[in-house]
Amino acid sequence: MPPPATRVLVHADESCLGNGTEPPNPGGNAALIEAPAGDSFARWDFFECSPDTTNQKMALAGAIAALEWLRRRWQHADVVYVSDSEYLIKGMSSWVKDWQARGWKRKGGAIENLELWQKLVQAAAAHTVAWRWVRGHAGHPKNEYANTLAMHAAERQERSNGLVPSGFDAWLARQRARGDGLYADYDPDRELHERV
Repeated sequence: MPPPATRVLVHADESCLGNGTEPPNPGGNAALIEAPAGDSFARWDFFECSPDTTNQKMALAGAIAALEWLRRRWQHADVVYVSDSEYLIKGMSSWVKDWQARGWKRKGGAIENLELWQKLVQAAAAHTVAWRWVRGHAGHPKNEYANTLAMHAAERQERSNGLVPSGFDAWLARQRARGDGLYADYDPDRELHERV
């Protein structure tokens, strides 16, 4: 019997500067990735950029890249993927099943970003993934942190080139030090103990 899969929590976000306006629209995506490490938990960051893109493309590209990095590290993981992109979460939770059943077509015509959707389905197949939506810009610390990373990646056109040690704990300490009570009672490890 194979060992149980590692449970990995991913909080992801994307940013596109000038989304929907005249190009170029630089974008970024990012993820905070958390997994067990001995008796504790380890956190990594991942971020990438594109010189001209859309929010939707960055959400899909970020999910593909994160899941591929997880496969390289663990082969198979039980992933909880949290994003504020309804496009991504609804797509992977519902739409792709219908599209696949119709031979990768949708009732209303062509599927936007078809190649990215197909790559994402392939990347997700290596894992068991629970897709969860969180309201964006609503104060969820891990979503806010991922948003900060994605915005910086877009603005600076920087990429992490893989998983790097996370700055989340330092970011959270800075937020708490502001003295406004925001995140004062927040336990960043609580979600890591929850089961899907």
